[in-house]
Amino acid sequence: MWDYTDKVMDHFKNPRNVGAIPDADGTGQVGSLVCGDALKLTIKVNKDTDVIEDAKFETFGCASAIASSSILTEMVKGKTIAEASKITNQDIADALGTLPAEKMHCSVMGMEALEAAVKSYRQGGKPVVFEQEEEKIICHCFNVSEETIIKAIRANHLKTVDDVTHFTKAGGGCGRCKGDIQKILDKVNGACEIPAAATQKTFAQMTVVEKIKTIERVLEEDVRPKLNMDGGSAELADLDGNTVKIRLTGMCSGCAGAAGTLKNFIEKTLKEKVDSSLSVEQA
Repeated sequence: MWDYTDKVMDHFKNPRNVGAIPDADGTGQVGSLVCGDALKLTIKVNKDTDVIEDAKFETFGCASAIASSSILTEMVKGKTIAEASKITNQDIADALGTLPAEKMHCSVMGMEALEAAVKSYRQGGKPVVFEQEEEKIICHCFNVSEETIIKAIRANHLKTVDDVTHFTKAGGGCGRCKGDIQKILDKVNGACEIPAAATQKTFAQMTVVEKIKTIERVLEEDVRPKLNMDGGSAELADLDGNTVKIRLTGMCSGCAGAAGTLKNFIEKTLKEKVDSSLSVEQA
């Protein structure tokens, strides 16, 4: 029997927010009954503030899948779409105390369903099914692509084939792909270089989560340190297409030169470091 934390067992036995929101503003689906796990996440969003006011889930899966889905609905409530988009599979696992290594793929499924629900909201509410990008499929038993494996290795610092299987299910069927998984591990962890085509994406090719993380990294490394010197700061409030909405805080919030800070410094930095198509607006 799996060694589950009390919190996992609580959310498994007493799942929160089960069901579907009839008039959902965003619907994300991931997985399939064929592969053994499936999750549907629906969210209700205040369109004036972008705050998620309600979230419900329907899932077919094990105790970890139910617990991960249940706690995810609690985690997103009260957060803006931009804030919720930053939630990772590790955040979900941490909120549960931990998950058995063999069950980490359940937290990944939650992250993917959330990403699909956010995309659905951005596109007007039409349900979105999380799908693998059109990349080379490594594990045909569970339809796991090379790109998905690379992302899981990097995000979760995976070191072994078993680690990859726990997080993505790749290699958990017939096992014939384990040699290919090991080659990918060797590439990502420094044994040899990863082909640029497999690792580099343009801003337009990134998922919403990847875009937000990229922008956040630039804000953290290149923007906030300079603003902090004058007692100010900036935070990402929203991302709408190529429009980045920034909330100025501290001394910057009431500064007469706020407009110049946004355009001449923050926008210029994001154009240089991320993508030239980006524009910045004050939130």
